Amino acid sequence: MVSGGASGGAEQRLSGVDLRLGYHGTQVVHGATIALRPGAVTALVGPNGSGKSTLLRALARLHPIGGGAVHFADGTAAAGLPAKEFARRVTLLAQSRPVPSGVTVRDVVGYGRHPYRGRWRADDPDGPAAVARAMEVTGVTAMADRPVDELSGGELQRVWLATCLAQDTPVLLLDEPTTFLDLRYQVEILDLMRDLADEHDVAVGVVLHDLNQAAAVADEVVLLHGGRVRATGTPAEVFTEPDLTETYGIRIEVAVDPLSGLVTTRPVGRHLARVAL
Repeated sequence: MVSGGASGGAEQRLSGVDLRLGYHGTQVVHGATIALRPGAVTALVGPNGSGKSTLLRALARLHPIGGGAVHFADGTAAAGLPAKEFARRVTLLAQSRPVPSGVTVRDVVGYGRHPYRGRWRADDPDGPAAVARAMEVTGVTAMADRPVDELSGGELQRVWLATCLAQDTPVLLLDEPTTFLDLRYQVEILDLMRDLADEHDVAVGVVLHDLNQAAAVADEVVLLHGGRVRATGTPAEVFTEPDLTETYGIRIEVAVDPLSGLVTTRPVGRHLARVAL
């Protein structure tokens, strides 16, 4: 994993400023600004269609920018970097990827080392250790020799995460990483995000649908609504009943867990409201 100095602070490792993004001439993200800081987890939340994944993909240079800019802390524009240099700084775990046929887990995780390789794998002396470490922390070592097209959805999700970790970048972007995972691995992925931020100074940006997961793992939350940033701040600052209720179009109650001190949210449907009476 990436190591570094003290985490947090005002430094912005990767920033998107006044980003305007669209599809086929229709703008779907309107002037969004986001900053990912070393040693911090930033969660993007909001209803479907609010622009979360589009914004994350723009930070990863996988979605064209119609306006604004993405740059690093040293002022370098992301758009101006050669592909391999950018890939040594930023990696993205996308929602879905094509599954190669007949390729083992070890080889797929090894794909994450592509920014460090020339023509021959010998050009990457740190590669085998990075691959082994990535498989270990994601719990896929035991399946290293299995073909990935024989894995379950949850197993495959962990393999793709291991591929990203093997890339060993100071910025890690995750688009709904707990999808397809059972409860145990959801918790372990959230723990891993915190470990990467706290122990390795990685700047983590993650799209999450579960507000309670976001409150548990994130230092900062970006709440999107209709392609605009409605609020940015700590979970306690952003997760207010009026903002969440209006954003999601359903009553959402907010409380603080007396044991953990974490903000918790509870959407209230018709039947839950009846039980509460």
